[in-house]
Amino acid sequence: MNDAAADATADDHALVQAVLAGAPGAFERLVRQFQNLCWHIVLRMVHNPEDARELCQETFLRVHQCLHQYRYESALKSWIGQVAYSLAKRHLERKRIPLADGGERDDGMGLAERVGDGIDLEAAHGDAQTLAHLHAAIDTLPPLQRTLLTLYHLDELPIGDIARISGLAEGTIKSHLFRSRKLLRDLLAPRLGVPP
Repeated sequence: MNDAAADATADDHALVQAVLAGAPGAFERLVRQFQNLCWHIVLRMVHNPEDARELCQETFLRVHQCLHQYRYESALKSWIGQVAYSLAKRHLERKRIPLADGGERDDGMGLAERVGDGIDLEAAHGDAQTLAHLHAAIDTLPPLQRTLLTLYHLDELPIGDIARISGLAEGTIKSHLFRSRKLLRDLLAPRLGVPP
């Protein structure tokens, strides 16, 4: 474990212990630290700001109720992200909204090499109008692909953390990321005047 990872683990441990001990402001600090991650996961999944606000509140309520069950086996952000993801997934299931487009198999085309191909979606489409097109195109993706793309490219989470949050195999995540990026390129190419 490198120094940064050891520091993060120590910080997680200290924060969890402070919350469990009822230290003043500790839970509020936890919420502030992880609210953006929670919001990104939930909003990308449910695609409705009102539902997302309720689910984020429910996520932190669940975190507060179950924090004593956290075992430090993964980063605290992964554990909280998993709670948010599970609640959002259940919400979609209750509303009978499909989570993905159905193709969850790795297509065997060397996806591991292509996921880390240096694509920075926002930097690649930097001007405001193009960025608006990019976000509109992301919004057309199914909930799972939207969420995985956001976690990987915008929140810059490693595949391993995303696997812990979503419960999906790393190969499945890479496959979704590859197909999502290809779909985005196909959607954006005509607007940008470049071949797909």
